[in-house]
Amino acid sequence: MTSSSPSAASSPATPSGSPRAASSALAIKVRDLRVVLGASLILEDVSLAVGGGESVALLGANGSGKSTLVKAVLGLVPMAGGGIEVLGIPITRRRRVPWERIGYVPQRIGAGSGVPATALEVVRSGLLGPRRPWADRGRTARRKAMDALDAVGLAHRAGDHVQVFSGGQAQRLLIARALVRSPELLILDEPLAGIDRASRESLAEILKGLRERGLTLVTVLHEMGELADVVERAILLQDGRLVADGPAGEVARLRDGGVGRQHSHHSAHGERWEDDYDHGDHHHPDAGGPPAHHAPVLDHRLPNAQPRTGRSARP
Repeated sequence: MTSSSPSAASSPATPSGSPRAASSALAIKVRDLRVVLGASLILEDVSLAVGGGESVALLGANGSGKSTLVKAVLGLVPMAGGGIEVLGIPITRRRRVPWERIGYVPQRIGAGSGVPATALEVVRSGLLGPRRPWADRGRTARRKAMDALDAVGLAHRAGDHVQVFSGGQAQRLLIARALVRSPELLILDEPLAGIDRASRESLAEILKGLRERGLTLVTVLHEMGELADVVERAILLQDGRLVADGPAGEVARLRDGGVGRQHSHHSAHGERWEDDYDHGDHHHPDAGGPPAHHAPVLDHRLPNAQPRTGRSARP
């Protein structure tokens, strides 16, 4: 199965609608990724590429490795092998990765847990960073936060405490917090989980608008649901391996039909990988967990990629 080609918009825009030049580079490139946490093999031999302007879903059952893949892309979990580039930079060169151009919406948590905060304060916090301790202060920060709230339909709730928000409103608030940086790449982890149908439909409209403005969307989903018209391409994970990659409707049907482990995929993006990271920098937490996945060996490397040798044995 071949995946669809990237569909970059001609004039991407920020949440406020101002034009921004489109990037022709790949947003994400993953080659032969392997992730081991404790004694558990979580991801094995995962290769994929996401083009600028694409809307891609990561599908799979619970425990298939979807969220771990996203966290690996964001540098939140260590790699045991392979490599990842985000916006053209290997994540092992962490200080060089333009994190301010990346928005991340984690699985929904209590956005207002802990110290009471208003919606505006939560969204402004998205401007903070290790080298930007005061970025949430001042008129410019307020304007950016209000623009982001407006993009998700919550500008009128800016002064409300988030403890009174519904699940759907809290999810939209987390999206606004990610949008406040005007990112080029937006990664969402299970944004439809635990919210009602009306909220899911509202989120679908928001994401559809962001896609039309040219943002690259990578969305972790258990099933397509209300985002069927938002996602153009889907990647299916099973037992820590990538088993299908192609048009969203086709991959969703494979998943619903119980895709067998014999299915393999081929990526549409065939750029050669520059293997310039240092394997010796990685370490793994010494934590317990379920037994390692024993996934079948599938050949789904990026076209023209050089085969790797001396791969680590499974734990």
